[in-house]
Amino acid sequence: MGKILLVEPDFPIASKSKNHAHFLPIGLLKIGTYHKQNGDCVKLVRGLKHCVFKPDRILITSLFTYWSKYVHEAAEFYHKAYPKARVEIGGIYASLMPEHCKKNSPFAYVYQGLYRRGVAEKVVPDYSLLPEDLDYQIIHTSRGCTRRCTFCGTWKIEPEFKCVDSIKELIGKRRLVFYDNNLLANPKIDRILREISEYRFENRYKLSCESQSGFDLRLLTPELARLLKAARFVNPRVAWDGSYKDRARIKKAIGYLKDAGYNHTDIFVFMIYNCTPSYKEMRKKLDACRRWGVRVIDCRYRPLNYIDDGYKPGRKPQGKNDYYIHKGWEDWQVRRFRRCVREQNIAILLDLPNRRYIPGCERRKVAV
Repeated sequence: MGKILLVEPDFPIASKSKNHAHFLPIGLLKIGTYHKQNGDCVKLVRGLKHCVFKPDRILITSLFTYWSKYVHEAAEFYHKAYPKARVEIGGIYASLMPEHCKKNSPFAYVYQGLYRRGVAEKVVPDYSLLPEDLDYQIIHTSRGCTRRCTFCGTWKIEPEFKCVDSIKELIGKRRLVFYDNNLLANPKIDRILREISEYRFENRYKLSCESQSGFDLRLLTPELARLLKAARFVNPRVAWDGSYKDRARIKKAIGYLKDAGYNHTDIFVFMIYNCTPSYKEMRKKLDACRRWGVRVIDCRYRPLNYIDDGYKPGRKPQGKNDYYIHKGWEDWQVRRFRRCVREQNIAILLDLPNRRYIPGCERRKVAV
């Protein structure tokens, strides 16, 4: 029987968000189940902590490439704490930049892609390794992606698109969060959505679902929109990765969701900024969402090989030496776009006149 220590580095995630669905170390939890099923003793630690537990192997996960320093801090800490243990690093950063990872932690073995070619992908994550209970569980109906978007590393880490045709046996909690990178690309998604809509626990509780990634507008149809609603997916997100010229297709996708029964305030549009298109075009996209009455989820772009991010939110200016600023963008535009998104979302949520933000409206009652 081996002793396995699973490590989530001390990433700069707020304590209240550690168990948020966006940051849960789901890969480590699956690996934990796999090793327990094989008779190993498994522990999970988050951050840099000395343990009474003396492991034979230390498995460290990684997230974004620009958080790489936290990975190497953890690797160095645990390598010194347990010098006889084998240190292994996997995850997103390790898969995208294995040479950089190995160079900075030469004593560690670096994994690329899924752990041991996906041996842990068919098991249920071991949520008991976490310090507190969760009211949700993570589900994958597919791995990889059918698209080859330049800003995304999924297809590089998982080049083969693999799907399941049922998730019924995996369901254990009432709230499901789907980690698929392109949920609608699963050719059996209609069957899976019907399966979810019909599922009942013994106490007749129904399921509630959420997709972490935006829905591919090229795949969303009126029928799939109805199935998503029937399966009780909340806050559906449509991915608008392209230019302003795609606005008719985006509007049509939003229309499908509205016709399926979603209110406009339930719907979100996912956008990447500090990239292509330009700031001016991104503002036009943002204004289109205002006219449609849907809120925006924004994501600031960093290149896949960017190993540090010194961006600091707020109004204080920074330069290109501090964080990544895309060609054609400027620091003030990055900050202004982010602020405009938040102000517009408030205006839509509060149903302000013309859905335009009124300074201070979120802190006081504003006559409308």
